[in-house]
Amino acid sequence: MSKKQKKSLLRILLGGALLALCLALPLEGIWRLGAFLAAYLVSGGDVLWRAIRNIFRGQVFDENFLMCLATVGAFCTQEYMEGVLVMLLYQVGELFQSYAVGKSRGAISSLMDIRPDYANLLEAGETRQVDPEEVEIGQEILVRAGEKIPLDGIVVEGSAAIDTSALTGESAPREAEAGSELLSGCINLNGTLRLRVTKEFGESTVSKILDMVENASEKKAKAEDFITRFAKYYTPSVVFAALALAVIPPLFLGDWSAWVSRAMSFLVISCPCALVISVPLSYFGGIGGASKAGILVKGSNYLEALSKAEIVVFDKTGTLTRGNFALAEQAPAEGVAAQELLEYAALTESYSTHPIAQSIRAAYGEELDLSRVQDVREISGKGVLAQVDGAQIAAGNAKLMEEYCQSGYAPSEAVGSVVYLARDGKYLGHLTIRDEIKEDAAQAIAELKAAGVRQIIMLTGDSRAVAEDVAGKLGIDAVYAELLPLDKVQKVEQLLEQKSGKGKLVFVGDGINDAPVLTRADIGIAMGALGSDAAIEAADIVLMTDAPSKIPQAIRISRRTHRIVMQNIVFALGVKGVALVLGAFGLIHMLAAVFADVGVSVIAIINAMRAMKIRE
Repeated sequence: MSKKQKKSLLRILLGGALLALCLALPLEGIWRLGAFLAAYLVSGGDVLWRAIRNIFRGQVFDENFLMCLATVGAFCTQEYMEGVLVMLLYQVGELFQSYAVGKSRGAISSLMDIRPDYANLLEAGETRQVDPEEVEIGQEILVRAGEKIPLDGIVVEGSAAIDTSALTGESAPREAEAGSELLSGCINLNGTLRLRVTKEFGESTVSKILDMVENASEKKAKAEDFITRFAKYYTPSVVFAALALAVIPPLFLGDWSAWVSRAMSFLVISCPCALVISVPLSYFGGIGGASKAGILVKGSNYLEALSKAEIVVFDKTGTLTRGNFALAEQAPAEGVAAQELLEYAALTESYSTHPIAQSIRAAYGEELDLSRVQDVREISGKGVLAQVDGAQIAAGNAKLMEEYCQSGYAPSEAVGSVVYLARDGKYLGHLTIRDEIKEDAAQAIAELKAAGVRQIIMLTGDSRAVAEDVAGKLGIDAVYAELLPLDKVQKVEQLLEQKSGKGKLVFVGDGINDAPVLTRADIGIAMGALGSDAAIEAADIVLMTDAPSKIPQAIRISRRTHRIVMQNIVFALGVKGVALVLGAFGLIHMLAAVFADVGVSVIAIINAMRAMKIRE
């Protein structure tokens, strides 16, 4: 419990005790007024002070003013107990609200714990603690067990398990060793790591996340703007309505005391705190809950817009696929063993740095005896020639086979990058290399369709055959291939014209060439873990892992938050509308009005807090 909450609780307990004493003692006249006034000032002195202070600041019509006007009116009509009770119950509602806001803020501020306090700078073989902002690119730092990684960097020496949960929401630690890229904000669980810094603190992952979190509250949803505008006109309207209720009817019907009492009840009921608090609290809770799952939303306006996702457009490489090549198929010629084909390919490609060559060596998985390989020659645009065990091996594309293979060769229609092999002019077979589809990509597409997304589209610069193969396996509705970055922007602009009036187009990408498209879409989602800085800057929502299944989860969070917001708006306005009519006709007393107001607020706040609970 915070210091402010403790003071509020103490105020409630003392005020309640004084009220009980007032009711127990047989006080009369000025003594009775004084006792109840003391209980009133203890219970609501801070509310009275805020109302007076705000009046001098030009902020007259707020909830503090409403509560003070109603309770002072109750004292003027000698309803002392009601006046004190109004303040006590209002304070109970405020305490409950403070707790709810604190809990919701905690979901987001827990991210602030990733801010590093220091960095262990390595200089001349010695370490000294410095502010992370003082460390420059290229310098080396030491991260000991239990310490936060203060800056983005590459492991130069050491190995350790890394806790990335603060960034990604994933509880399983990741292993880091020499050559591993590490992000600031993660925690070194064991071992000692020596890192070479790759980004200054201002450009590091932790700095960007903190900036996003701190600025998220500035971008309000339409529902929040509506409530702000509503309260601006609503509060003065109900004050003048209460004034009219207190003055006009008794001019014709008499009984000033009864009508003033009704006006006071009317004011208590009209207090808009349930709406003013619960709507922003719901969005705040939704953003906080999403952050726990490794989904960073830059503002409640984006969370609200995501709930109306109608068309979802994916980039392919690095988004739905891993962005790295892997052996997909082996097709040895008759009389050639699959392992023999793979071994020849790995030996022939043993000196190449091309990603396809690396994937072949990785698939072979055994240590290569390079003494068996001589006279390696790369043929530009075709492949590689090498002497392996004294025989000439040709490994490459169809053009290389047409030139160096005399028998048995036939072009393959396999989708992907095909590597053909021949030994001394005789065809050995071919290997098909493809970009791997992410394990949860198909699940993500299925969940998006189940969520009612009308159309799922893939844009890629890759070949049509490869793109259509991936789209077919994942169940994507439409695919546009062989696109340049500018083509992607133009295609998104065309798709924007196809959505309905309230529907939104979401684009998901990770590469630097996706930044223009992320900006053009209604909502841009960047894969944060492996994504480029440009994509993260341009995006409205950042996924801290590269898992596509986070996208339907983000949509579920946004829709659930939006439902909670609408429930609170309808419930609060509905109950208050009925209670205001009943109060105006004297059908409910001030105590019932207090319970109506506080009850509505508490129920709305409890409902808003549900937004923080994230379902997988």
